[in-house]
Amino acid sequence: MSIHLHWFLPTGGDGRTLVDRHAYTDGGIRRDRITPVSGVRAPDIEYLAQIAKAAEQLGFEAVLTPTGTWCEDAWLTTAALTQVTERLKFLVAFRPGVISPVLAAQMAATYQRVSRGRLLLNVVTGGDSTEQKRFGDHLDHDRRYARTDEFLQVVRGVWGGAPFDFHGEHYQVEGGLTALPPDPLPEIFFGGSSAAAGPVAARNVDVYLTWGEPPEQVKQKVDWIRGLAEREGRTVRFGVRLHTISRDSSKEAWATAGRLLDDLDSETVAAAQQALGRSESVGQQRMLALHGGSRDKLEISPNLWAGVGLVRGGAGTALVGSHAEVADRIEEYHALGIEHFVLSGYPHLEEAYWFGEGVRPELAARGLLAAVPSPLEGVPAVNGRPASAPGGAPLLVAGGR
Repeated sequence: MSIHLHWFLPTGGDGRTLVDRHAYTDGGIRRDRITPVSGVRAPDIEYLAQIAKAAEQLGFEAVLTPTGTWCEDAWLTTAALTQVTERLKFLVAFRPGVISPVLAAQMAATYQRVSRGRLLLNVVTGGDSTEQKRFGDHLDHDRRYARTDEFLQVVRGVWGGAPFDFHGEHYQVEGGLTALPPDPLPEIFFGGSSAAAGPVAARNVDVYLTWGEPPEQVKQKVDWIRGLAEREGRTVRFGVRLHTISRDSSKEAWATAGRLLDDLDSETVAAAQQALGRSESVGQQRMLALHGGSRDKLEISPNLWAGVGLVRGGAGTALVGSHAEVADRIEEYHALGIEHFVLSGYPHLEEAYWFGEGVRPELAARGLLAAVPSPLEGVPAVNGRPASAPGGAPLLVAGGR
């Protein structure tokens, strides 16, 4: 089982601090309670294209694009980015409750043809009723998951190539179909830590995603979903969503984490924790429990730092350390059955290079993934030097930058 590495597209804004995206939205927090930040980068298409091109060059397989009222639309943004990339796949997050499942199936089929098969789907049921209501969705937490279950059944049925009927509590479909089913069928990613979420994953999804909890907690989730899937006669693969701070030395990496922490004043942290504490998401509550809103003892497991979750919803932990140490932790998760690693870092452009030039060669040397394909492969040598090493220097250096 090889490792699949993915990166993240910050379509809500990017920058050098953990609170950068709140320059574009309150995220449930009043703007007047947020300390102004500098160095914020707008999520314009030119900057996102830089990240996408870097991710492709560095050997990432795909990039995750978030969904919500605080960021740009994932379908439209990534469709534009398919035109400036060649191999990179796009893990498009969307909410099943605000779009027809037949329309979603049709959009996915069109996307596959336009992008030549580079679509992956990340189904986000939603754990915040306040935001769901912004979309006009008033179902409670468990009913949203029940609707997602039906939604995915309809999507897969419509992809079958023949008229499809479905009669459920949330959807009534007669003769649903797409003009041409997508080829290949997009893999479906999905996350959820509640009792209502588990059976949905077991019945419908290809990859179950968890946020970056300590390995022993991740193992419990893997065992839970694997058992549910076996009872359904299915096999589900697993992924984890993490931030990374990887440097040439452990000292340098932890110094970077410390600087990110120093940028957070107590008022900002308190406001964020108050807002995040209202979430109905079981996964979000598990993230909050890792640190309890305190700056003390944020290394909750070797090289696993919970500082991000002091102000950021969703994925709240980062792998921090030297390139070899970060590779060690990835290998540890991989041994538990984790195949997909969806990673990010602040700022996303620079951190993609730190990881791609530092950790990825470590993982390749251990036989866990293929080497990065050189963009100059096949270009003839000049003056006796390989084209991939102008001036005699390697294109990528394992030690980082």
